Amino acid sequence: MTGKRRTSTRSTFLPRSFRFTRSGRATALSAGALAACASLAVGCGVVPGVTGGSGDDPIVVMTWAPEGTSATNKPGMPAFALAYARWVNANGGLNGRKLKVLTCNDHNDTVSAAACARRAVKENAVAVVGSYSQHSDAFFPHLEGAGIPYIGGYGVTNAEFTSPLSYPVNGGQPSLLAGLGKELGATCGPVSLVRPDTIAGDALPPMLNAGLTAGGHAKAKDQRAPEDATEYSTQAEAAVENVTGDSAGDGKGCVVTALGDRTATFMDSFRRTREDYPDVRTGTVLGSVDQTVINAAGAASGPFEGAYVTGWYPVTSDPAWAPMKKVISEEAFSDTRIDPTDTGVQTAWIAYTVFRQAVESLDGGEVTADSVRGALDDGLKVTTGGLTPTLRWEFTDQLASIGFPRLVNAEVTLQAVQKGRLVAAKKGFVDVTKTLEKADVD
Repeated sequence: MTGKRRTSTRSTFLPRSFRFTRSGRATALSAGALAACASLAVGCGVVPGVTGGSGDDPIVVMTWAPEGTSATNKPGMPAFALAYARWVNANGGLNGRKLKVLTCNDHNDTVSAAACARRAVKENAVAVVGSYSQHSDAFFPHLEGAGIPYIGGYGVTNAEFTSPLSYPVNGGQPSLLAGLGKELGATCGPVSLVRPDTIAGDALPPMLNAGLTAGGHAKAKDQRAPEDATEYSTQAEAAVENVTGDSAGDGKGCVVTALGDRTATFMDSFRRTREDYPDVRTGTVLGSVDQTVINAAGAASGPFEGAYVTGWYPVTSDPAWAPMKKVISEEAFSDTRIDPTDTGVQTAWIAYTVFRQAVESLDGGEVTADSVRGALDDGLKVTTGGLTPTLRWEFTDQLASIGFPRLVNAEVTLQAVQKGRLVAAKKGFVDVTKTLEKADVD
């Protein structure tokens, strides 16, 4: 979770007394649209719910993600979205209609993120599907003004778990860190969290600490780091000192990294610092590390060996990923941007699975932003072949108390690096809902 720090920001957490009901949902949507029109001229001439089309027109959606930036990049998400459209269209389309996917590079900045959203409105997209952006304050007002649902965002911002137009498929960084903290609490000495020195990064420590506390452990040391640094020797030394003290060789602590694409850069520095502290362990979350990062760091001889890694989904070797791999094999086998081990690609697959079932539930009726949103709001249950629990979006009180009323999937998987490979450390999913409920977000 990243996002450039600004001198003045508004909180993305909802007040504790705020609860969504069916009427409240409509009010929130209306309020969001009015707010967008008050501050942003673009898109306010579009009546919510009329984007899209019917008959033989293609069904238009958009997928966006940052590419070619100095921070986290997710080029595989839009690349996979295009491959998915080719595969769908080669197999009869959605209810007999072609799927048209627009892609956009948000460049990891607010101006481009807003431009992507304005284009989605202009091009009559019925949904934004399987996307990554840390700039929710820039894009959500445009989507809300046009009534366009945001399906299967990566879970990188708090707004993805508060906006009435957001339909997340995972629990974002909050659930990953809560699950990791709960596991490390039983096995680690002192814990140090290395995270981005950004607004979104500020939300990470309470989630890790909620898991540590659930495991009877003290809170982690909060170690901030630049999100786009080229080396992290200073931060690596501070993190190790936080968990070992001053005496080399007697450390039993754990260093947790949540730096997105910069995790590999941090580990280059950490590897050298760690030589005098062989007992220091590591933990991280998928999205900050995958099999390619582990390989690049030295595989079985690298600093990730023995690390716990929490993820949203099963390991890539799980048979449940076979349908996604089939799409990649048939439509994007030579596209090196699309890696089946990439959590961005995996999230895009699940997001498009949700979208496809929403369209199919309309039974050949008109496909618009309003009808897609209505299908999801009216209790549609989406199955993902075991990649997630059954998904259903309702505003509930369960996690609204910590500002996440749209977080409907708080289940994570626990993985570990053994002999240089990511493997399942426990079977099935671990539900961290009750752990998150106790997070101190004040």
